[in-house]
Amino acid sequence: MTPLQRYIAEEIATDHVDGLLSRREALRRLALLGVGTAAATAFIAACGENKQPTSNAPVTSSEPATVSTPPPGSENTVPSTPITWAGPSGELQAAWAPAAEPRGGVLVIHENKGLNDYIRSVAGRFAGIGYSALAIDLLSAQGGTGTFADPAEATAALGKLPPEAALADLKSGIDELQRRVPGKKVAAVGFCMGGGFVWRLLASGEPRLAAAVPFYGPTPDNPDFAGSKDVAVLGIYAAQDQRVNATEPVARAALEKAGLVFELVTEPDANHAFFNDTGDRYNATAAEDAWRRVQDWFTAHVA
Repeated sequence: MTPLQRYIAEEIATDHVDGLLSRREALRRLALLGVGTAAATAFIAACGENKQPTSNAPVTSSEPATVSTPPPGSENTVPSTPITWAGPSGELQAAWAPAAEPRGGVLVIHENKGLNDYIRSVAGRFAGIGYSALAIDLLSAQGGTGTFADPAEATAALGKLPPEAALADLKSGIDELQRRVPGKKVAAVGFCMGGGFVWRLLASGEPRLAAAVPFYGPTPDNPDFAGSKDVAVLGIYAAQDQRVNATEPVARAALEKAGLVFELVTEPDANHAFFNDTGDRYNATAAEDAWRRVQDWFTAHVA
């Protein structure tokens, strides 16, 4: 099992422990990843043992998934359009949201659900505040996220991505972004699995980025960020996200060692994926604060 598959498997198990998936559905999704029943049962048991006791209720956000106020930045959302370009191993797909007068560009990296309407809306929100955004589809080689009728199958396909191939596609996305916003600084923002890929970009040495914002992204083992020493990093975590938070000290030590400008923020009373307004863990208060912090960070390091 690759580190990416393990991360996704643990996320599925945690969703079950937190009451967001039935045991049957969790086992089905784990099977799609290639995890047998015995191993799946062990994953679920381990996640249950590692869960800090708070209450008997499922851990969800303090806000419902559907709220009366719109998600942060949505009031100025720019519609995105599908685009393609020649990547290192074939045609790459993305959603492109151009700002009217771009202050910079943003590469948006999706969760383990692929390029969906939520991520398209995030790209549009960045365009609405002046940053042309390109949301890449890491399932392009498989025909794109839209070819998967079952979202769980899309997640399983993402788990099988060779990290080197995914990184090559992301770097090609930076190439395409720079072509579309010539002369402007660019940043990378990723969510969950995409946040983990932001850390991997930094560890691969990516001097073209001016800023990077991983949202609750797991840090890879023994990262070396020296090749990305000029990137300003804003890492955003959630207080209830024990699994990803366990990797925060690794990120902090590596950032300090490489001498990067950085800030690591933990949103209180929030859980993993709190920024996703279409999910069960959406937390409007944390999302608003994180959105403000990202805008301030981009003003300081990208615009």
